[in-house]
Amino acid sequence: MSMTAAHQITAGFMPLFDSAVLVAAGEMGFAAREGIELKLHRETSWANIRDRIAIGHFDVAHMLGPMPLACSLGLTPLASETIVPFSLGLGGNCVTVSNAVWEGMAAHGAAPDLDPARAGAALGALIHHRTAGREPLRFAVVHPHSGHNYELRYWLAACGIDPDRDVEIVIVPPPFMADALAAGRIDGYCVGEPWNSAAVAAGTGRIVTVKALLWRNSPEKVIGVRKAWAEDNPDALAALLRALHHSARWCQDPVNRGELAALMARPAFLGQPEAIQMPALTGRLQLGGGAGQRVEDFFLPFDKAANFPWKSHALWFYTQMVRWGQLPHTPQNLTIARDCYRPDLYRSALKPLGVALPGANAKVEGALKVATPVGSAGASLVLGPDGFFDGQIFDPDRIDAYIAGQKRA
Repeated sequence: MSMTAAHQITAGFMPLFDSAVLVAAGEMGFAAREGIELKLHRETSWANIRDRIAIGHFDVAHMLGPMPLACSLGLTPLASETIVPFSLGLGGNCVTVSNAVWEGMAAHGAAPDLDPARAGAALGALIHHRTAGREPLRFAVVHPHSGHNYELRYWLAACGIDPDRDVEIVIVPPPFMADALAAGRIDGYCVGEPWNSAAVAAGTGRIVTVKALLWRNSPEKVIGVRKAWAEDNPDALAALLRALHHSARWCQDPVNRGELAALMARPAFLGQPEAIQMPALTGRLQLGGGAGQRVEDFFLPFDKAANFPWKSHALWFYTQMVRWGQLPHTPQNLTIARDCYRPDLYRSALKPLGVALPGANAKVEGALKVATPVGSAGASLVLGPDGFFDGQIFDPDRIDAYIAGQKRA
């Protein structure tokens, strides 16, 4: 590093395991090596993260993949142009239900195997057979503009359950999910780890399916950056992206699992025991009731181009915003959504490192049935499998047809 002063970057994050790449960048020295003084601020809700980046408290933040789109599309109280030059990983969420709901699902054919189609069919049968006049089952997601909301709705609708009529969907911050379930305030939820494993460990919840099976190798958290800050500080941003790249590689390496779990266990980050974090790192989930299951690619902080901000990911989120009535499908909205994810910034920052870079900025989601080596600039790159559990394909060049073909349930 030269004798110039370090770049100071203020970053917000939520206590979720998928903040690990950002946390480790600061705590394990990757940021400092790139000449960055990274100041990490733990937040209590996604709404706080959204508002604090809008008003300039944070330069960058750990964000839900669709949230920067919502900020840029004016769907938030304080609209602010927010861009995504880096993804923090693929997968990592689960759907957890109360023991009572699990018993009802099991009576209708659910098995502790995480199969989304079987679990969804059983949940649908349970809802259909519930006594008339009872309150609908209440599911929680972390934010209206979240992968959790869209993947829960996608799963329910594909299984014949109308997310707006057959169940109630409410917003609960991630760290409160397990407690809300235990208190009987909600019947189930979709959240990132460790807040599913926490309910299983407490004996109050059962994991019924996972994001990694609903849409394999699918996007989750990202680094959201205030566009104005990015434009004023291109060198600092590029240095941060390089630090995050090195951190992500470190987080993915099995050799570092113990050290990473110990870091994240600190009260300043997750404040949860290391044992509850290991499922996210190993993919070996305890589902509740003594059942366990290993999930391939449950959470990937680095492998399979996990850090590349694919425009097709942003565009799929956009189609779900349209599907569920959050905004109209217009050429202008589509352009804003497409321009929100910035693979150009990722490429320019990482090209000097000679790392594997995809040849394209978007891909057909659901086209790769097996892990596939692809052409890339730099080292070799493996992508996929990336399928949706119901066999649907999302082609970002055929957005109109995809939106037109989506059912409400």
